[in-house]
Amino acid sequence: MNTLKNKVLLMGRLGQDPEVKTVNGKSKLAKFSLATSETYTNAKGEKVKDTQWHNLIAWGKTAEIIEKYCGKGMEVVVEGKLINHNYTDKQDIKRYVTEIQVNEVVIITPKK
Repeated sequence: MNTLKNKVLLMGRLGQDPEVKTVNGKSKLAKFSLATSETYTNAKGEKVKDTQWHNLIAWGKTAEIIEKYCGKGMEVVVEGKLINHNYTDKQDIKRYVTEIQVNEVVIITPKK
Protein backbone atom coordinates (compact mmCIF):
# COMPACT_ATOMS: atom_id res chain seq x y z
CA MET A 1 0.00 0.00 0.00
CA ASN A 2 2.98 2.35 0.45
CA THR A 3 3.37 2.65 -3.32
CA LEU A 4 -0.05 4.33 -3.52
CA LYS A 5 0.77 7.16 -1.10
CA ASN A 6 2.39 9.42 -3.69
CA LYS A 7 1.51 8.21 -7.17
CA VAL A 8 0.60 10.16 -10.29
CA LEU A 9 -0.68 8.65 -13.55
CA LEU A 10 -1.25 11.04 -16.48
CA MET A 11 -2.03 10.73 -20.16
CA GLY A 12 -1.35 13.79 -22.29
CA ARG A 13 0.74 15.48 -24.96
CA LEU A 14 4.25 16.92 -24.70
CA GLY A 15 4.30 20.71 -24.89
CA GLN A 16 7.81 20.87 -26.33
CA ASP A 17 10.76 18.64 -27.08
CA PRO A 18 12.32 17.41 -23.82
CA GLU A 19 15.31 19.35 -22.50
CA VAL A 20 17.93 16.73 -21.64
CA LYS A 21 21.27 17.28 -19.91
CA THR A 22 23.90 15.20 -18.18
CA VAL A 23 24.29 15.89 -14.46
CA ASN A 24 27.64 15.33 -12.70
CA GLY A 25 29.02 13.75 -15.88
CA LYS A 26 27.01 10.56 -15.46
CA SER A 27 23.23 10.69 -15.00
CA LYS A 28 20.80 12.14 -17.56
CA LEU A 29 18.01 14.50 -16.57
CA ALA A 30 15.03 15.18 -18.86
CA LYS A 31 12.68 18.13 -18.26
CA PHE A 32 9.47 18.60 -20.22
CA SER A 33 5.85 19.71 -19.92
CA LEU A 34 2.73 17.65 -20.43
CA ALA A 35 -0.76 18.94 -21.28
CA THR A 36 -3.81 17.05 -20.06
CA SER A 37 -7.21 18.11 -21.39
CA GLU A 38 -10.79 17.32 -20.58
CA THR A 39 -14.02 18.52 -22.16
CA TYR A 40 -17.24 19.16 -20.30
CA THR A 41 -20.54 20.97 -20.77
CA ASN A 42 -21.06 24.03 -18.56
CA ALA A 43 -24.34 25.27 -17.03
CA LYS A 44 -25.14 27.21 -20.24
CA GLY A 45 -24.87 24.02 -22.33
CA GLU A 46 -21.59 25.11 -23.94
CA LYS A 47 -18.72 22.67 -24.47
CA VAL A 48 -15.65 23.78 -22.56
CA LYS A 49 -12.13 22.38 -22.99
CA ASP A 50 -9.97 22.63 -19.87
CA THR A 51 -6.22 22.09 -20.31
CA GLN A 52 -3.81 21.68 -17.40
CA TRP A 53 -0.03 21.91 -17.84
CA HIS A 54 2.31 19.75 -15.74
CA ASN A 55 6.07 20.09 -15.28
CA LEU A 56 7.84 16.74 -15.44
CA ILE A 57 11.36 15.47 -14.81
CA ALA A 58 12.93 12.08 -15.40
CA TRP A 59 16.33 10.65 -14.46
CA GLY A 60 18.65 7.95 -15.76
CA LYS A 61 17.34 5.33 -18.18
CA THR A 62 13.87 6.89 -18.20
CA ALA A 63 15.43 10.21 -19.27
CA GLU A 64 17.39 8.43 -22.02
CA ILE A 65 14.20 6.80 -23.37
CA ILE A 66 12.40 10.16 -23.33
CA GLU A 67 15.32 11.85 -25.10
CA LYS A 68 15.45 9.19 -27.83
CA TYR A 69 11.77 8.54 -28.48
CA CYS A 70 9.70 11.54 -27.32
CA GLY A 71 9.04 14.90 -28.96
CA LYS A 72 6.67 17.86 -29.00
CA GLY A 73 3.01 16.94 -29.52
CA MET A 74 3.43 13.23 -28.84
CA GLU A 75 0.85 11.50 -26.68
CA VAL A 76 2.28 9.57 -23.72
CA VAL A 77 1.25 8.00 -20.44
CA VAL A 78 3.54 8.71 -17.48
CA GLU A 79 3.66 7.24 -14.00
CA GLY A 80 5.54 8.92 -11.21
CA LYS A 81 5.30 10.91 -8.00
CA LEU A 82 4.85 14.52 -6.92
CA ILE A 83 7.95 16.45 -5.92
CA ASN A 84 7.67 19.86 -4.21
CA HIS A 85 10.51 22.30 -3.65
CA ASN A 86 11.04 26.01 -3.19
CA TYR A 87 13.66 28.64 -3.85
CA THR A 88 14.18 32.38 -3.39
CA ASP A 89 14.38 34.37 -6.62
CA LYS A 90 16.55 37.42 -7.40
CA GLN A 91 13.89 39.74 -5.99
CA ASP A 92 14.07 37.82 -2.68
CA ILE A 93 10.60 36.29 -3.21
CA LYS A 94 10.06 32.70 -2.13
CA ARG A 95 8.80 30.59 -5.07
CA TYR A 96 7.21 27.14 -4.89
CA VAL A 97 7.48 24.49 -7.60
CA THR A 98 5.59 21.22 -8.01
CA GLU A 99 6.92 18.68 -10.51
CA ILE A 100 6.18 15.10 -11.38
CA GLN A 101 9.18 12.80 -11.22
CA VAL A 102 8.52 10.23 -13.97
CA ASN A 103 9.39 6.61 -13.24
CA GLU A 104 7.79 5.04 -16.31
CA VAL A 105 6.66 6.29 -19.71
CA VAL A 106 4.48 4.60 -22.32
CA ILE A 107 4.52 6.16 -25.78
CA ILE A 108 1.10 6.26 -27.45
CA THR A 109 2.01 8.08 -30.68
CA PRO A 110 5.34 7.47 -32.43
CA LYS A 111 7.92 10.22 -32.92
CA LYS A 112 7.89 11.68 -36.43
